[in-house]
Amino acid sequence: MPRHLKLLGLTTFALLAALVAINIPLATYAAPQGVISLQFAVTAEQTIQILNSWGAENSHWAVASLLLDLPFIVVYVVTLLALTGYLLLDRPGIRERQAGRWVRGLFVAAGASDVGENICLLSNLSEPTDTLSLMASLFALTKFTALLLGTAGLLVIRASRRHSLHT
Repeated sequence: MPRHLKLLGLTTFALLAALVAINIPLATYAAPQGVISLQFAVTAEQTIQILNSWGAENSHWAVASLLLDLPFIVVYVVTLLALTGYLLLDRPGIRERQAGRWVRGLFVAAGASDVGENICLLSNLSEPTDTLSLMASLFALTKFTALLLGTAGLLVIRASRRHSLHT
């Protein structure tokens, strides 16, 4: 595995670990998964319940999580794109290349959806609205779907032929 891919993977993992650590104080009865619960709060009422359960003492953790998520988005998208390129190195076939373009597109769409979701969530922290809550949920759903489909695409690309990655 190339050194830059290892470095990107470690950076992604470090940022993910920081996000998980920040999310710990945000896990409450109204938000059992912390910020993830906020991402899927479809109505302003659900959002208000989550924000109230965090209280003023934990609201800065929510902002910190959403702001740290912005560089995390860039890093994980670049990592997934680099991983896709690496897995396509010994795949000269047209179908594998087309699948690679679709996988890259899915990862970019996941990143774009994640940015849209964070903008909606940051805007929704002060005065929650049904529109912003619903938009954040739809962006989150799009993000997770694109990540799952992109990961499945990577598995298909890798398994399309049984040759090792070594030339």
